[in-house]
Amino acid sequence: MSKIIESYDYHKRKKKRKINYVRVAIFFIVLIAIVWCIGFAFFGKSDKNSTDGSSIGDGNTSETVAFEDTTIHLTAIGDIMCHGPNYKAAYISSTDSYDFSPFFKNISSYTSKADLTIGNLETTFAGKARGYSGYPTFNSPSELGQAIRDIGVDVLGTANNHCMDKGYSGLSSTLDVLDEMEFSHMGTSRSEEEQNSILVRNVNGINIAFLAFTYGTNGITIPKDKSFCVNLIDKDLILKQLESAKRMNVDMICVNMHWGVEYQTSPNSEQKDLADFLFKNGVDIILGSHPHVLQPMEKRTVTLDDGSTKDCFVIYSLGNFISNQSDVNTQDTVILNLQITKSGKDGKISIDSFDYIPVYCYNKGSSSKNRYELIDLKKSISDYENGTSSISSSLYNTFKSELQRIEKIMNSNLN
Repeated sequence: MSKIIESYDYHKRKKKRKINYVRVAIFFIVLIAIVWCIGFAFFGKSDKNSTDGSSIGDGNTSETVAFEDTTIHLTAIGDIMCHGPNYKAAYISSTDSYDFSPFFKNISSYTSKADLTIGNLETTFAGKARGYSGYPTFNSPSELGQAIRDIGVDVLGTANNHCMDKGYSGLSSTLDVLDEMEFSHMGTSRSEEEQNSILVRNVNGINIAFLAFTYGTNGITIPKDKSFCVNLIDKDLILKQLESAKRMNVDMICVNMHWGVEYQTSPNSEQKDLADFLFKNGVDIILGSHPHVLQPMEKRTVTLDDGSTKDCFVIYSLGNFISNQSDVNTQDTVILNLQITKSGKDGKISIDSFDYIPVYCYNKGSSSKNRYELIDLKKSISDYENGTSSISSSLYNTFKSELQRIEKIMNSNLN
């Protein structure tokens, strides 16, 4: 204090002003007291926003810090296909363009309201100059992608047996189109660097890594100098990408797996073994595709090598979201909903609940306007039973039958 007063007095003498040392001392004492009181008022109380979880107090009382959990809703849809009759039904001759929006008008509220919606794009956008085509080598109008984007789909897996239908140039063009439409995508790549870059989306504070792999490309050769362009189901590649994802300190890992046997409503032993392998190595959610029909789903509690446990979820196949297929079960699909919570206390992820919207891809016939519509089966059945629907009794019975098929598959015992 003496040095402060001396300095103060020195400057006063330079100005030839008289000073009262007692008043100066009192001034500084009062100032220090005020600063101390203010500091105690702001920092002496417990901080309810503390992130270390400690209890703060004077030894006699304590206040436990409250942690806030984060909950999100993820939605997933099945195979987005486009056979010849699909894009022909969407064609508008007056503008030489395509409008796929009527296909999805009945179900768009389910896909748009989720925090994040994921799908499997099982066609290419190789461009009009290459000629649009359906099975066996798909090339679709890019307006299909825009219609999917408009109903709220955010992320697309592109690793599947049709991703090379128009060669590497078609694969590359597809990714260019998806970038222009601001889709996130995973599973195919235009460079080795892109393949090694893990897609991570922050969903309301939960960081999720997305990966995708396919069993093959229908015999179409992947160029040797472009082996990076398709993520094949290879355990070494899978482990490499999972380790890369873990190094990014993500909260969850979600993997699209293109696997299984077409038209089989139960997973085979290879799918089950791969699911076990993925869960053991850090995957939390598996979304299956390829069979073109639904396969069951299950939530598991998985015990890891260190003895800890975690929630995991798999749906072995989501079926076709949109297609022109008509074989039994191929017009049935679901819109899957997952509720996920990250604990504010320890960051642990829990899969709180899962459910689904049963959907039927209704083909009205080649002469019909808006030929294809995705039908919310439960709503359509309920509307008919309440007298608020104009559908025929025959169609009502069809919807009831398809709903029963869906529920039988989804409720199947996986053991």
